[in-house]
Amino acid sequence: MANPQADRPQGGARAARPLTVLQVLSREQIAPHLVRLTLGGPGFASFVDKPVTDRYIKILFAKPELGLTPPYDMEELREKLPLEDLPVRRTYTVRSSDAQAGTIDVDFVVHGDEGLAGPWARDAQIGDSVCFAGPGGLYYPQEEFDFHFLAGDETAIPAIAAALESMSEQMRGVAIIEVSGPEDEMELKAPAGVQIRWIHRNAEFDPQSTVLESAVREFPWPQGRVQVFAHGEREVSKKLRAYFYNERGVDRRDMSLSAYWAFGRAEDDFQAEKRSAVGQIFEEASK
Repeated sequence: MANPQADRPQGGARAARPLTVLQVLSREQIAPHLVRLTLGGPGFASFVDKPVTDRYIKILFAKPELGLTPPYDMEELREKLPLEDLPVRRTYTVRSSDAQAGTIDVDFVVHGDEGLAGPWARDAQIGDSVCFAGPGGLYYPQEEFDFHFLAGDETAIPAIAAALESMSEQMRGVAIIEVSGPEDEMELKAPAGVQIRWIHRNAEFDPQSTVLESAVREFPWPQGRVQVFAHGEREVSKKLRAYFYNERGVDRRDMSLSAYWAFGRAEDDFQAEKRSAVGQIFEEASK
């Protein structure tokens, strides 16, 4: 994903995009490994929505013991704080927004104490502040396509669910979603012509337990022009790119295909590796 936190204007200076600060209004356990936070408050007036279904925000997490007050002036903090004390960014999809209510919903994958954002969302209290940049995003299901092929793991559920809800009743397609087990399935709204297929690893994710690529390959290839949305773990995304792009010949302009995370990598390392060959999903992008 592109970095929505900063642009580089003429002269080389870095101009930070505005930050939005919202409060936690409610917390809901929507599946064993998914927590939904509803965020809102006066800061919603600065939230600039986008007409896409893969909207993502970059949430800034600051160390509580530092007593920093959002929104954060990152340039000022870089001058005052050591690198290890700066707020860190984590990327999450906006599941839905309600302009009338002045709220957004964000879903977090939680696996015990693993990671930073998941445990924070699990333990978030009503009234806690959330500071973020964005949203960014580009994808939405388009009527001109004959078939819509969506695939992903737990991290892609919010974007897939938003895409399915946005589809007209005339659209056809399939959504193949990999989760740990049947207990992680949930009700999703989709047109009658779009199948939803839940597939189970029956284990925590690792390179041996994932079954997403094989399930995608087993699905009969549809006729006509196909629009693809496929996101999840990095190495799985590379295999899906090889299938959709190299083998099935789907035009890159007809695909939203990237990695949301990488097995065995903290997000900071994962984001840094996007600029290297190992982090590229499309091989030619690194040339």
